[in-house]
Amino acid sequence: MKEIVFAGFGGQGVLTSGLIVSQIAVNKGLKATWTPSYGSAMRGGTANCTVKFGDGIIYNPSQEEPDILLAMNTPSFNKFINIVAPGGTIVVNSDMVKVDKDVRDDVNIIEVPCSSLAIEIGNAKVANIVMTGVILKLVNEFTEEEIISGMNYIFEKKGKNKFEALNTQAMKTGMSFIK
Repeated sequence: MKEIVFAGFGGQGVLTSGLIVSQIAVNKGLKATWTPSYGSAMRGGTANCTVKFGDGIIYNPSQEEPDILLAMNTPSFNKFINIVAPGGTIVVNSDMVKVDKDVRDDVNIIEVPCSSLAIEIGNAKVANIVMTGVILKLVNEFTEEEIISGMNYIFEKKGKNKFEALNTQAMKTGMSFIK
């Protein structure tokens, strides 16, 4: 069973990132949950979601001890750093989060300049898709085809598939960030 927490400000796309990962897992025939949480003022307030997926029954869909944390901003990093499982991974938006590497020596911290990478691609709004690509590469359970197909399915449901080429490029950029 994998547990991932996606956290950031409302408007940074962390809930969408979680939806994409849960949809990819469901498309592959795995069991998955997506549990969102956000402040009363969504855009600019805090937002996070927990995604769990695997072969077995998911007895508790809420946050427990995530294998991976995505922290798109400093408040999210500070709020969730202590619940990451020992040996887990924290992926941070290094354009917004300055990390003290000594904060925990039992986790792997990966700094990704996702905002800068998104701007290079042509749209700052795809920073969350870049990060989703990083996380999916770290999880290493899905093919590129499964990833792109699941992402496109989510955006088709939202009526936002006109950005398919841009989103695909952002996802591939994130996946290629991890060697």
